[in-house]
Amino acid sequence: MKMNNSLKFQIGKSGISQGVINSLELALKNHKTIRISALKSSGRDRNSIEQMANEIKSKLTTHCDTKIIGFTIILFKKSSFKK
Repeated sequence: MKMNNSLKFQIGKSGISQGVINSLELALKNHKTIRISALKSSGRDRNSIEQMANEIKSKLTTHCDTKIIGFTIILFKKSSFKK
């Protein structure tokens, strides 16, 4: 799977603020895939990464799926068309 066209974000010690959510919403208007890196200052462990992914999905108004690879959350915008 190529992800050269994906947008990259970083989450640090301030965590997932409303500003981060607003930025992700804006980015999802033009991008289908966003890579979100959890920095060491965000408390990087598997459980915290999963909690961050769930929190992001619940706060976004755009319907998305997530995949976790290491300390990176990959956000996929769901298609609005159903077959």
